[in-house]
Amino acid sequence: MTDINRVFLVGRLTRDAELRFTSSGTPVAKFSVAVNRGKKSGDQWDEEVNYFDIVLWGKVAEALSKYLAKGKQVAIDGELRQSRWEQDGQNRSRVEIHAANIQLLGGSGAGGGNAQSSAQSNGSGNNFSRQERSQMQPQGKSVPFEKYEKESFEEPGQFDDDGIPF
Repeated sequence: MTDINRVFLVGRLTRDAELRFTSSGTPVAKFSVAVNRGKKSGDQWDEEVNYFDIVLWGKVAEALSKYLAKGKQVAIDGELRQSRWEQDGQNRSRVEIHAANIQLLGGSGAGGGNAQSSAQSNGSGNNFSRQERSQMQPQGKSVPFEKYEKESFEEPGQFDDDGIPF
């Protein structure tokens, strides 16, 4: 049986995305998301906040980083990745969510705009919504959509489900 490592979150950014580039020039954006959940305490329901560090790679990171501002609500689909290192003789670790898909869900917490857009990243290629493609185009110039297409796009349902035991 195959292991599964998948995370789905809807929350608000706690800080603006920080865009950097690796030594090989690959864009990487990092930000944090707060997710509220109800927690029963006696007869009362309280809200508990959980904070998650998110990492977004590639052209999607570069294109969306300017829209990933504090307070913005987002939906994230990704996987957990753990980093381990030693610091001052102590073993340390950190778990981050590496986003595969991200969707902007509207305005900031202050009741901002209503725009929706989504993007997918698998580390090698990208898919952008029409709105994002139009926002990435320089004024007065047309940028071909193919420039932003995934190099290998796998359609849903293109897998052999004969091996599934149910």
